[in-house]
Amino acid sequence: MDTEETLESPKRPQMTQRIHFLTASELLLQQKVLEERMKLECKCHGVSGSCTTKTCWTTLPKFREIGYILKEKYNAAVQVEVVRASRLRQPTFLKIKQIKSYQKPMETDLVYIEKSPNYCEEDASTGSVGTQGRLCNRTSPNADGCDMMCCGRGYNTHQYTKVWQCNCKFHWCCFVKCNTCSERTEVFTCK
Repeated sequence: MDTEETLESPKRPQMTQRIHFLTASELLLQQKVLEERMKLECKCHGVSGSCTTKTCWTTLPKFREIGYILKEKYNAAVQVEVVRASRLRQPTFLKIKQIKSYQKPMETDLVYIEKSPNYCEEDASTGSVGTQGRLCNRTSPNADGCDMMCCGRGYNTHQYTKVWQCNCKFHWCCFVKCNTCSERTEVFTCK
């Protein structure tokens, strides 16, 4: 098999912005994944468990299952480049840039034209301000967590003492007396 494979692009009007193409293809993929995993469920109705009437409907799979499948497809996405037709009769097609395997991408696979920018570092050309100095959650395993948000650079711990008036009481006549309360808090920011 050749090391250069092609994937014909579907015939569609010329897109003016890259984001439209990506959004449309992502939506089509999501729709296909949903359709493939929809299940038919039925329920019988009748006296004493008899099935005189049967009602059936299609159900969507669990959201977590769809999310897992889409994440797997995202991680396996293949970079392609658009090759414009040299002759009018030849179609425009997508050529795989780097081949991980000799398998041609299927209709349900994700492909991309440009690599995503590195959001960890500041980059004026993409509008990324980076993550240095951003607040993060030390205990969260999600995107707001210091491990993920700080891109492996670590984080700084800042300790503050928060002071406020508390236990306020109105005394007749005519003043309010309050205690002063304080609490030590920690805030974490990316290095």
